Amino acid sequence: MCGIIGYTGEGNTREVLLTGLYGLEYRGYDSAGVALAADPIAVTKREGDVATLESALPAEGLDGVAGLGHTRWSTHGPPSDENAHPHTDCEGRVAVVHNGIIENYRTLRDELAARGHAFTSETDTEVIPHLIEERLAAGADRQTAFRQVVDRLEGSYAVAVVFEDTDTIYAARHESPLVIGLGDEGNYLASDVPAFIEYTDRVIYLDDGEFATLTPDSVTVTDASGAVVEPTVDEVAWEPEDAGKGGYDHYMKKEIHEQPRAIRNCLRGRVDAAAGRLTLEELADLEAPSRVQLVACGTSYHAARYGARLLREHDIPAQAFLASEYRAETVPVGGETLVIGVTQSGETADTMRALREANSAGAVALALTNTVGSSAARECDHVCYIRAGPEIGVAATKTFASQQVALVLVTNALVDTPDPALLDALAELPAQIQTVLGDSQARAIADAYVDADAYFFIGREYTAPVALEGALKMKEITYKHAEGFAAGELKHGPLALVTERTPVFALLTAGSCLEKTLGNVREVQARGAPVIAVTDVPDRVRHSADHVLEVPSTHPHLTPILANIQLQLASYWIANRLERSIDKPRNLAKSVTVE
Repeated sequence: MCGIIGYTGEGNTREVLLTGLYGLEYRGYDSAGVALAADPIAVTKREGDVATLESALPAEGLDGVAGLGHTRWSTHGPPSDENAHPHTDCEGRVAVVHNGIIENYRTLRDELAARGHAFTSETDTEVIPHLIEERLAAGADRQTAFRQVVDRLEGSYAVAVVFEDTDTIYAARHESPLVIGLGDEGNYLASDVPAFIEYTDRVIYLDDGEFATLTPDSVTVTDASGAVVEPTVDEVAWEPEDAGKGGYDHYMKKEIHEQPRAIRNCLRGRVDAAAGRLTLEELADLEAPSRVQLVACGTSYHAARYGARLLREHDIPAQAFLASEYRAETVPVGGETLVIGVTQSGETADTMRALREANSAGAVALALTNTVGSSAARECDHVCYIRAGPEIGVAATKTFASQQVALVLVTNALVDTPDPALLDALAELPAQIQTVLGDSQARAIADAYVDADAYFFIGREYTAPVALEGALKMKEITYKHAEGFAAGELKHGPLALVTERTPVFALLTAGSCLEKTLGNVREVQARGAPVIAVTDVPDRVRHSADHVLEVPSTHPHLTPILANIQLQLASYWIANRLERSIDKPRNLAKSVTVE
């Protein structure tokens, strides 16, 4: 969603802000702007991309001036120059950027308008600088005015403010992420680490209800009462080049090819196949749950469905819920219930709400996330990191595979004796993924079916969630209609959509009701649909398919991970042929921090 970058310190402030905005582009946005705290405040903002904003900025940068930058994802009001952030007060002495939703903005706006304030945008954010303007006029100092206004806000927010002719940034967060970067020549504020990783890897993650004051040589964090908090300084364990394309045409392609490394990182220190040992120190003090509920959204929900089936097969009652539909009062929740929030960013608003609700109802909460220091990681009773490394492409790839593997680890950590054959297969998995990447014929499939009317994906048991994920990837980056189904459901309605122009990707793997799925394949073939089989038993299915995408044989719990690689590549190459914006699909954002 929206992105924030702030900087106060030595050097070219304009350049730092632009670097940060480019580093936040992956989050999805439709306008961008900056504010430099000169005298008067200099605000430039434009509908469109960061490059459009850059072309509108003065060529000369300003040294030693605090500044804020923002990429906006429209909520209140359409994309426009006027609705872009930063927003200012009537006099142009206060500039504000904000992520989240101010739920009581309409009441506040009406009050301000009645007192003579003039608004230039349709946003909820614009009430903030006008409220600060009033508190300053009443005699409050800048910090006090900011805190008093934040106290009036209802909803979710990460908000940052600069004043004219100052080197200070004020910030606060509630249910929307903010992270501080500690640099040698100044200090940084952002909604995510990639905004400033080029400059520093030392970070402070703000907690809900905390305020921060940044100057070039100091950072002060206080709680809601104003008491000073001694923050933890973490070191980000990745380099600036990790967030680059590394010679690939797209971040998505790079991240697909990073999956062997991501899985090795996920397994490192956790699986010793030779000793037959699986160790998840993060869960060492977790008591065996009577039931497990997994809450997630989008791609993470598909991983959660996969994880729920794993748990059930190990005799642990488990359900996967869409986080936006989860309500603790409608499902059994108590001290023996483990609620697992599956979230790449650790900030997904619906998932965070579900975790907080479950925790309040007495459940034990576990965050399965990629992001150290995220809200989920800090607020849950336990955290298991998937260790995928930074993922910049909006469409999740390596994080999905890493979530699946992490759920395998969590499941086996909850049982007395892990399956030795599974541990052996996990050790071989990265090399097998590399084989799929090297041998895939997905590009030829894309060439053959780029002009299809729609795409269908079918699977059973462990491959059913992968069918859903395959369809989601196709929709996200090609903008073409795609649907995923449990294969047995085809004859209960979707078969009406099947024609000779709707290719069907069939996950035909050993151990997943192969013969029954082959029966479903014959149903679609009878209606003229071409079939692309993704399979670990090519000799058994070749006669039933128009094309075959092979994956190596492995433990049946891991075959879906390999099969998904082929579907990712097929979607990527079709989108590439269609010349889509693969890394930044229209209307989508990497991290969804509003419900």
